[in-house]
Amino acid sequence: MADRKQFRLGLVGYGEIGSTLGAGLRKAGLEAIACYDRYAFEGPYADLIQSRAREAGVTLVRSNAELAQASDLVFSVTPGAASLESADAFAPVLTSRHTFLDFASATPKIKTRVADALGPSGALLGDGSIEGTPLHGYSMRMLSSGPAGERVRDWLVPWGMQIEFTGPVLGTASGIKILRSVLIKGIEALTDEMLLAARQYGIDEVVLASAAKTLARPWMDTVQSLTPSGTIHAKRRAEELEMSADAVADAGVEPIMARAIASRLRWKESLGLKDHFKGVVPRTYQEALDAMALKAGLAQPERA
Repeated sequence: MADRKQFRLGLVGYGEIGSTLGAGLRKAGLEAIACYDRYAFEGPYADLIQSRAREAGVTLVRSNAELAQASDLVFSVTPGAASLESADAFAPVLTSRHTFLDFASATPKIKTRVADALGPSGALLGDGSIEGTPLHGYSMRMLSSGPAGERVRDWLVPWGMQIEFTGPVLGTASGIKILRSVLIKGIEALTDEMLLAARQYGIDEVVLASAAKTLARPWMDTVQSLTPSGTIHAKRRAEELEMSADAVADAGVEPIMARAIASRLRWKESLGLKDHFKGVVPRTYQEALDAMALKAGLAQPERA
C-alpha cells in the first residue's frame, strides 16, 4: 500500500456523495480538491453547492476542461444516467497524466463504454462503486476495479477512505454493486409493500417482528436454506405468494412485488428442477444455481 501523499483530486459532482468526500478529505489534510458540478453556479441548488464547497475548502470550477487542468485524479460521482455524457465531455480534455474512475451506479456495460470513450485520451482508467452511505462520512465503503483500481485505492486509503480493489477487469466493481442492488433495493420495496398492507390489517408491528426473527440469522444461512430447497418447493411457494398478493390487494395496496415474486417462482417451477433433482434438495446453493442456469439455457460463466 502506498504512503500518504499529496495529489490533486478532481470531483465530478458535488451532491451528497461529492460534498461528503470533499469535506472529509480536506479535513484529513488533502490540500488540493477541485470540483465541477454543472449546477454549481446556476439552478436551484447553486447556493447549497457553493456554501458546502466554501465551508470545506473545495474549489469549484466552471468546466470539465478546468477540472482536468486542476486535477491528477478525477473521481466521478455523478448519477449513473450521466456517466456516458460525462465521459464524452471529458474525452477531449484528459491526457496520459490523468487517472479517471467513474464511481456512479451503473452497469458494467456502461462502464466499458465510458472506458471506450476515454481510452484515446491515454488516461489510466478504472471503475468504482459505492456500497456504503454518506451517513458513514467520507470513509463509506467503496469498491474499485480495472487498470486504475489499485492506484485510486493506494492514493485515497491512506487519507482515511475505505476502498477495496476487486480485480483488474474494468466493470467488476460496478457489477458487484448494481447486482447487489437487486437484493438491497428489493428488500426496501418488499418491506414497503408488506408493511403498507399489514398496517391496513392492524398487524404491521407483529408481522415485522415475525419477519425479523427469521432474518436475524446470518444471510448466508438464509441463502443456503432457501435457494436449494426452492428447486423442490417452487410450486408450493408460488401458490403461497399468489395468496400473499391477494391479501395485499384486499388491503387496498397494489401487490407489485408479491406478484413479481410469484411470477419468478412460477418460472423456477417451469424448469422442472424437482424432477432434475429427483425430489432431493441439492446440498448447496451453487448446485441449485447451476441447475437453474442449465435448464434456462444460460451461458456458463468463466470462473476466476
